[in-house]
Amino acid sequence: MTDLLALAAELVDIPSVSLGERAIADHLEAALRDVPWLTVDRVGDNVVARTDLGRDQRLILAGHTDTVPANGNEGARIDGDVLHGLGACDMKGGCAVFLDLARTVAAPAVDVTYVFYVAEEIAAEHNGLLQLFRERPELMAGDAAVLGEPTTADIEAGCQGTLRARVTFAGARAHTARPWMGVNAIHRMGTLLAGLDAYEARRPVIDGCEYREALQAVAVDGGVAGNVVPDRASVTLNHRFAPDRDGAAAEAHVRAVVGEHDGVTVEVLDVIEGAPPALDHPLLARLARGRAVRAKLGWTDVARMYEHGLPACNFGPGDPTIAHTRGEHVHRSEIEAVHAALLAVLTS
Repeated sequence: MTDLLALAAELVDIPSVSLGERAIADHLEAALRDVPWLTVDRVGDNVVARTDLGRDQRLILAGHTDTVPANGNEGARIDGDVLHGLGACDMKGGCAVFLDLARTVAAPAVDVTYVFYVAEEIAAEHNGLLQLFRERPELMAGDAAVLGEPTTADIEAGCQGTLRARVTFAGARAHTARPWMGVNAIHRMGTLLAGLDAYEARRPVIDGCEYREALQAVAVDGGVAGNVVPDRASVTLNHRFAPDRDGAAAEAHVRAVVGEHDGVTVEVLDVIEGAPPALDHPLLARLARGRAVRAKLGWTDVARMYEHGLPACNFGPGDPTIAHTRGEHVHRSEIEAVHAALLAVLTS
């Protein structure tokens, strides 16, 4: 039986900060090429391994190979049954599970596509899933998908959408010794900021999963000089919206919160749709049976899968609250629990 914690440590010891994933792609490709029941394709530094047994359904197991930059946590360190190190939680523990299943399950009850993809942690233009859907869509064909994002070995269903908007306030310049001659654009932001501080978010329940929306000011900009009443100021908002709303509805909500005022404009900077729970799909329902299920409050590549017609969920070892931190780690028990659950789905 594979020591899954040691296998995850092996992956942690291969540096793979975003856009520097060639070494880990080489390692994964070499580990999979010799498996007789797999067909292996490499697209850039994305590695895709597939069974082709003519089964009625195909499940995609996908994990990203990149990490955020190191923070004094380079290299793997095992302390008892806990693996410490960059990417241990997000998400080389999950990748280790997928790698072992790919190498050990010769005759799964469903066909399986194992996807190890690049650049999840940075701008979408680099994302490996998008590259695969764009350049080799046949490799991404399937019926459902599981992303190995850290979820403490529970199911995190769907994901929320995210929208960023810039709200700009116009004013009129004046000398600060005679402010009544102008209109302070920064001061005009006050009513909106107070409203955001008191904002009561929706908490819709979708297929038994409670999502919790949010609307936060995340950046402010304004000011001319130390003795000038500013004539322009802006605040950037981030809205996390439940998957019962699309991007247009989310934008309408943000505009309603801001309100219509002379000299105030709202510019949507970007919006990414969320994804519904989708746990009614037979493969995902089987995985979720008997497991704790909750809504995914953040955004993940589950939404990219859903956009391409693939119901998907998040399921992996590791605590998402410590992802990207210096103390990132993963427990053996969670890696083994995820492995056992997915093995049951693949072999039942």
